[in-house]
Amino acid sequence: MTRTSALRPIAVALALAIAPAIAAAQNGAATAKVNGTTIPAYRIEAAIKSRVGQGQQDTPELRKGIRDALINQEVVAQEAVKKGLDKQGPVAARIELDRQSVLVNAYFEDMLKKNPITDDVLKKEYERLKPQLPAKEYRIRHILVEKEDDAKNLIAQIKKGGNFEKLAAEHSNDPGSKSRGGDLDWAPAERYVKPFSDAVMKMKKGQMTDTPVHTDFGYHVIRLEDERATKVPSFEEAKPQLLQLIQNQVVQKTIADLRAKAKVE
Repeated sequence: MTRTSALRPIAVALALAIAPAIAAAQNGAATAKVNGTTIPAYRIEAAIKSRVGQGQQDTPELRKGIRDALINQEVVAQEAVKKGLDKQGPVAARIELDRQSVLVNAYFEDMLKKNPITDDVLKKEYERLKPQLPAKEYRIRHILVEKEDDAKNLIAQIKKGGNFEKLAAEHSNDPGSKSRGGDLDWAPAERYVKPFSDAVMKMKKGQMTDTPVHTDFGYHVIRLEDERATKVPSFEEAKPQLLQLIQNQVVQKTIADLRAKAKVE
């Protein structure tokens, strides 16, 4: 860990700390001055908006806590400037990077606000993507091991009556599923790497692979627990994901257009 990364928790603590004297909250405290420097109201409101977006309630206690945290930040920042730390190379570079990041976010927020993505656009994308959804979903268990012989041995044990779930918990190298007996939950076969998905789509319900399936991750013993038709989400259910998808497309196209016009040497 670098010294800079070790210091980050201190900055985070200053930014997020809530003063213990909550009971003394002051209704309507919007700004403060620290050694003559004003902490503007919009900075407090932006912090409140961020917290509310994370599920917190806009309360006098929250406002008091944020105000105190911003005062703490200002006090420490002023001392850092007095010591000339803002002129040091690494610090100055980070300040400039942070400035650019804020400007980039502001640019796209302004652009999307002035050019909102309409429901008509989202519905067209929904109708375009809906036919591309896989027809089926599969409930799969698997055991992942490094060596083919180990996978063959596990297949032999299971065929002799060994418990698939127990063997997965004991031997699988997949940390995401081994604690669930190798259960990968419901998913379309296309979610997995091709050798794995090809094997799944050839299997019948309750069937296990007779031979190990090799992928870049290792050797898999696969059992198909069940299958069902894919549930197509309604437009309203898919709308948040569609909006994010279209926004990302707009952002990427805008970046490409701006870069094409820029003189990059």
